[in-house]
Amino acid sequence: MDEVECVVVGAGVVGLAVARALALSGREVLILEGEDCFGSWTSARNSEVIHAGIYYPQGSLKAHTCVRGRDLLYDYCQTHGIAHHRCGKLIVATDDTQLPALQQIAEAARRNGVDDLHQLSAAQAVELEPRLSCVGALLSPSTGIIDSHAYMLSLLGEAEAHGAVLACRSRVTGLRWSAEGCEVCINDEAQPLLRTRLLINSAGLAAPALAALLEVLPAEHVPRSYYAKGSYYTLAGRAPFSRLIYPVPEPGGLGVHLTLDLAGQARFGPDVEWVEKPDYRVDQARAEGFNEAIRRYWPELRSDALSPGYAGVRPKISGPDQPAADFLLSGPAQHGCAGVINLFGIESPGLTSSLAIAELVVEMADQAEQGERG
Repeated sequence: MDEVECVVVGAGVVGLAVARALALSGREVLILEGEDCFGSWTSARNSEVIHAGIYYPQGSLKAHTCVRGRDLLYDYCQTHGIAHHRCGKLIVATDDTQLPALQQIAEAARRNGVDDLHQLSAAQAVELEPRLSCVGALLSPSTGIIDSHAYMLSLLGEAEAHGAVLACRSRVTGLRWSAEGCEVCINDEAQPLLRTRLLINSAGLAAPALAALLEVLPAEHVPRSYYAKGSYYTLAGRAPFSRLIYPVPEPGGLGVHLTLDLAGQARFGPDVEWVEKPDYRVDQARAEGFNEAIRRYWPELRSDALSPGYAGVRPKISGPDQPAADFLLSGPAQHGCAGVINLFGIESPGLTSSLAIAELVVEMADQAEQGERG
């Protein structure tokens, strides 16, 4: 049986960031990915937005890692030549009843350390974006967009330059824990192919199911999976806005918002559809709901302007009738299973938070190793 110091399961953006950080710390790292290439699931189906850290509860991991990760990510983009644009965004109230919500968002953002928001009147917002319809807005200048594929490619390249290895088509189908380490079965092989002293479960949508393979892991430390599907529609023609446009948030998500890619193409989404299993089809019947939501802040939208784009599924650990769950980083100090670190519920703002999450994982790995030596 092969021995490897660290195994990272999942080559999405967070898994790659973690692998890079572990490799930079001098560890031997193997990345196991079940698909044909990295970033095939959640990381390939998002808005590619660099979030400012506005919405999350004070003191939460989402708030901390988003604000910290945002700064790390902009620095990374600049030093590694990753295409990005700090375009800013407007959070808009479309009727007077939503104005108190804008104030609450601004106050929550300040508590999280986001101190660059600007409260705008309707006239000021329309001066920035003449085709916008609103009664008030918040301007977030530190929100941006990124080429997420180039970012993941850079993370992988840097990890590999420091000795990490990516093994695709290597689906983890069994885990056995022992005092010598965690034994890993791949692609339904009956016997483990390798043993590792440190296993990082960064499997995204499959993270709870992967953790459940470890029989020694207490069941109360394996959360239930919930799947929030979000569809995106693309806009034909020139984008009507130069900034991202977000409505006041809705339960389960941030509302149908407008984002831009680096080529200037506008897309709208995601909406929120709770599903029993991941499903990436875009239902054309949902277009009318998109039209209705978008016209609240862009009344000029034509009924035939939207085309089905793509869908993503968020790996949530809270359901539709529950408060939104925080990121959950669970290591030996929490669950008592030495050498295992689980990353649960890593959804939005996971891309923005990726480098900050990687920092925390390295800290947890260091603490776990010190505990073993102690």
